[in-house]
Amino acid sequence: VQLQASGGGLVQAGGSLRLSCAASGRTLSSYVMGWFRQAPGKEREFVAAISRGGGVTDYADSVKGRFIVSRDNAKNTVYLQMNSLKPEDTAVYSCAADRTIVVGVPIRRKKDEYDYWGQGTLVTVSS
Repeated sequence: VQLQASGGGLVQAGGSLRLSCAASGRTLSSYVMGWFRQAPGKEREFVAAISRGGGVTDYADSVKGRFIVSRDNAKNTVYLQMNSLKPEDTAVYSCAADRTIVVGVPIRRKKDEYDYWGQGTLVTVSS
């Protein structure tokens, strides 16, 4: 599956952005989808993820209550709605697909557990 992230840009603190991740090559419903981010000089970190059917979501503590992950399997697209943005949210955001089915574990957080990655989209939040 090929993934293409878009929607990044420059926004003031307190503002909002919506990222999109479009998939091609295979139906998106086969994968758990995750969003990760990497700030300059830092490791790539988990942001949010959503189960195959969309019924289960998971968020990093740093974004919980501000970000919302969703998916439209009919459109083969995953979204990350980012609200109340802070300067510390500045990073390159990437979407990723996890193809492994683990019984009893609808979502995984480790980046090494994701099989396919899209190119990142830069989000810059000014203070």
